[in-house]
Amino acid sequence: MRAIWSGSIGFGLVNIPIKLYSATQDSRLDLDMLDSKTLAHIRFLRVNENTGKEVPWDQIVKGYLYKDEYVVLEEEDFEAASPKKNKIIEIESFVEETDIDDIYFESAYFVEPAKGGEKAYALLQQSLEKSGKAGLSRFVLRSQEHLAVIRPRENYLLLQQLRFEEEVRSSADLSLPSSVKLSKRELDMAMELVKQYTAKFDITQYKDEYKAELLKIIKAKASGKKPVVKKMRVVHTKSDDLFDQLKASLSKPATKKRAS
Repeated sequence: MRAIWSGSIGFGLVNIPIKLYSATQDSRLDLDMLDSKTLAHIRFLRVNENTGKEVPWDQIVKGYLYKDEYVVLEEEDFEAASPKKNKIIEIESFVEETDIDDIYFESAYFVEPAKGGEKAYALLQQSLEKSGKAGLSRFVLRSQEHLAVIRPRENYLLLQQLRFEEEVRSSADLSLPSSVKLSKRELDMAMELVKQYTAKFDITQYKDEYKAELLKIIKAKASGKKPVVKKMRVVHTKSDDLFDQLKASLSKPATKKRAS
C-alpha cells in the first residue's frame, strides 16, 4: 500500500507521527472506452475551450470564479489557508460513536504509526478502546478540509471521514405518505415476515454477483461462444391486497444466505 497522507495526530500535548492509507478499494470491472469501429482507446484531452488546443499539465492552474473573474490559487495559498491542518489531525473532542448518524460517514483510512510514534499510537488506540469513545478531528487532504473520527478497530486505529452538515441534503422536499392507514393484521403479518427473514449479518456471504456474471459473459465472448442470457423470473401474487401479498411472502422459505 502507498500512503496518501503523512503528518501527525494531535492528542492533547501528545504528537503522534502517522501515515494514512486508503482502507477500501474499487472492485468494479475496469472497462475501457473504445472506438466501435477500430477498438482503439478513447483518450480524454485537456483542451483550452477558446483555442481548442490541448494544454499540458504544467500549464494548468486552479482558479475560483469570484464576481465573474477567476482568482488563481497557487500551492502556497492552499497551505496558507490552514498550515496546521495540512500537517496535523488535531483531536478536538471525544464523542460517542453512536451519536453520529450513519449518513455522515464517508471514506475510511488505516492509520499507521510512523517511526518514533509507536508508543503514543498504542496509548491512543487503547485509550479509545477502553473508553468506548472516538476522537473528533479536522484535517486537510487534497486541498479540502475534512471532518473525521479516529476510532479503534481490532489492534489499530481507523480514521473515518465525515460529511459536514451542509453536505447532507434535507428530506423536506420528499413527497412522503402522511395519511396511510395500516390495519393491525397487516402490521402483524409484516413483523412476522421480518422475523422469518432475520439473520445474523455476515458480510462474507455477500459477493458482487453482477461482476461475476459479467465476467462469464466476457470470457464466453472471448472464446467465440454465445453468452447464455438468464431469463428474469418475477413472481406476482394474484391479489393486489397488501395482506394477501404478505401472506404469500410468508409461505415462501426464507433464504438465509442472500447475496447482493
